[in-house]
Formats: sequence, structure tokens, C-alpha cells
Amino acid sequence: MKRDDLLDLNDVLQHPGRELAVDISTELPEEADVVLLKPLEGYLEAVSTGNILLLTGSFSTRAVLECARCSGPLEVDIEFELDEQFPVEGTPSSLNPQDLARVVADEPFELFDGNQLLVEPLLRQAMLLALPMQNLCEFGWEGDCPVATARGLKNSTPSVGRPEFKNLTNLIRTEESQN
Repeated sequence: MKRDDLLDLNDVLQHPGRELAVDISTELPEEADVVLLKPLEGYLEAVSTGNILLLTGSFSTRAVLECARCSGPLEVDIEFELDEQFPVEGTPSSLNPQDLARVVADEPFELFDGNQLLVEPLLRQAMLLALPMQNLCEFGWEGDCPVATARGLKNSTPSVGRPEFKNLTNLIRTEESQN
């Protein structure tokens, strides 16, 4: 059975220095955390040094995320570079016909099926790491967001520091107040 999300890297692993480059376009059908407005598109390049499998690439998409302040929907462009390394064990068959080079994936979840890369889990992981920490609508933390106001949320900047030190701020003098 052939799966569309598998990329066979056996030829690259058995012939160190040989490169594989593919264009990829996927809608990440298993992704439930992020709604994609257009497919995740880019390229992936793979090359083996004999001891390490190097995967590089560049990807982009457009997604709907939630505003950290008002929980309203935001359309965001997501772009990320992929630069991964996986250890390889064994001797490539081009150097020794009695052995095979194999990827040794030590990830907490499966990224390889033998010497075949599970493309979508790798791209999902990289995309989630590329998401902004706090997505904010055009009003940000400072502006009067109508969605936040309608929900009864106060316009407040997230507090910085500990509240017990607020009284000490008057001890700090700026250059203007000293002149």
C-alpha cells in the first residue's frame, strides 16, 4: 500500500552525497489545532553524509489563529525554514553490499517508517513551532478592541513584574526629571 505522505529516502541513505529534492504541497488533513486557508507549500531537500541524514526546506501557508486578547479570528501568514538532522546507523549498501544504512529516529513520536519519512508529521511539528507566541488583532493590547469590549474584557496591558514593586517605581528618576 502506497501512502502519499511517505517520502522514500532509501536511495539517499544508501548513496552518501546523493541529494533528493521534492516540492511538497499538503493540507495537513490530520491537523486539528490550526485551520489552514491554503495548503502548506514548499520544498524539501535530503542528503546523507553516511552518519547523518540532513533535511532542509522552506515552507509557507496562511492560517486562521485566535487573538490572545479577544479570541477573535486572525488570518496569519506562516513561513518557516526546516533544518533537521537524524543519525544514520549501518553501512550504506553502495559501500558494503552486506549491510544497509538506516535512520535512527529518536523522536517522541514517529517520523520514519523504516527509511521512509512521514512528511506530514514532520511539517506539522515545524509549523507549530513557527507559530507566533501571542497572536494579536489590529488593536493589540493597547487599543480599544470592539470584540474584547463586547465580551466585557477590560483594556489592560499584561502586567509586567511583581505588584509589590509598583510603589517603588516613583524612586526611579528619568533624565528629564533630574534637569
